[in-house]
Amino acid sequence: MVLVDKRILAGGIAMIIVGIILVVNISATMPAGQSGMTEEEVIDLMIAQQENEDYNTLAGMLIGIGFLLVLISFGARRKRDTAKRKEKKPAE
Repeated sequence: MVLVDKRILAGGIAMIIVGIILVVNISATMPAGQSGMTEEEVIDLMIAQQENEDYNTLAGMLIGIGFLLVLISFGARRKRDTAKRKEKKPAE
């Protein structure tokens, strides 16, 4: 039996799934240029492409953090039956 913190595992898997969905969605909407564009349109296109790359990077970070949470969940153990420690007072 593997000791796993199920809440952290579920959160990590959810983050990975959301990140993958975002990467697929963002990659599908990459703005494309056309021939005969004016200089202002080219600048707007370059800005839109840079924003798209930045969103893709953020979605990749979300996947990475989710993966780290999955890994952490295998090492996280809950302490259920912890005995209360009583401190002994020094004799006066």
